[in-house]
Amino acid sequence: MDKEQILTRIQDCGIVAVVRAETTDEAERIVDACMEGGVAAIELTFTVPHADKVIEALAKKYSPEDIILGAGTVMDAPTARIAMLSGANYIVSPYFDLDTVKMCNRYRVAVMPGIMTVREGVMAMEAGADILKVFPGDLYGPKIIKDIKGPIPYAKMMPTGGVTADNVGEWIKAGAVAVGAGGSLTAGAKTGNYALITETAKKFVANIKEARAKL
Repeated sequence: MDKEQILTRIQDCGIVAVVRAETTDEAERIVDACMEGGVAAIELTFTVPHADKVIEALAKKYSPEDIILGAGTVMDAPTARIAMLSGANYIVSPYFDLDTVKMCNRYRVAVMPGIMTVREGVMAMEAGADILKVFPGDLYGPKIIKDIKGPIPYAKMMPTGGVTADNVGEWIKAGAVAVGAGGSLTAGAKTGNYALITETAKKFVANIKEARAKL
């Protein structure tokens, strides 16, 4: 599946589940719960022990038609390449690293570097970034999306950090093409309540759909 299709599917879904876990088993259970709730875009972070192996396992477990599998917290180009070889279809970084974007473009893999300023956003776009990860989103709130789109209306942005099922509609209305959700979506894993993750995922999906219907 080429990167344009991956990007379209992520934007259609509207939410990327940021999955952090202590073990491979926990990571897989979180992913299962997210997907059951309708969140098919999964960002498995490289803070997870043996993240590359977990990505490999998920790529084997799910059909490419069912999951949009990516890697997050990718800090450099070598890690990006490892993630690709493990089965990741897109790469997400907490900050803009030129070499990482170049690596992704070399292999035509979608890339979403983190940005905090307009200057960083423009630099990332010039380097070939597909979507700008506005991070940490909770420092700004939804208004930052609208403000950046003023001078740069063609910027595609995905806020991560501070996005909840209750405020996701505000981010979508402000112009976000998708959102990234970590703890606000996967908190149930801390107590083993994976059903709560599924319930929260469904709420995210419903509220995104409702917000888009009002655009």
